[in-house]
Amino acid sequence: QVQLVESGGGLVQAGGSLRLSCAASGRTFGTYAMGWFRQAPGKERAFVAAINWRGGSTYYADSVKGRFTISRDNAKNTVYLQMNSLKPEDTAVYYCAAGVAVTTLKGQPDYWGQGTQVTVSS
Repeated sequence: QVQLVESGGGLVQAGGSLRLSCAASGRTFGTYAMGWFRQAPGKERAFVAAINWRGGSTYYADSVKGRFTISRDNAKNTVYLQMNSLKPEDTAVYYCAAGVAVTTLKGQPDYWGQGTQVTVSS
């Protein structure tokens, strides 16, 4: 069982930056692929980024490539999402997710966090 708690959301102006954190409970954190999804008002939840268990491979949605960076610290049971050059269309609730592998996580994660709101003003 893995419990995920996100933090770091907030209100930022377009062009600004935010760093989201996701703290995980459980001694098996280091064996899970981790990822971030987002859900904008009136839209379905969508994949944003993922990182494999070791941290050596990362994956991004086309809409965030070059602006967002996912990373993890297995010693701290934490995964991060650094978001730069934010745009109003990045406004959404951001969810942390865990899965046994990146391929399965992108389709259907095993665990979800409760979400954190990110609002980008123009």
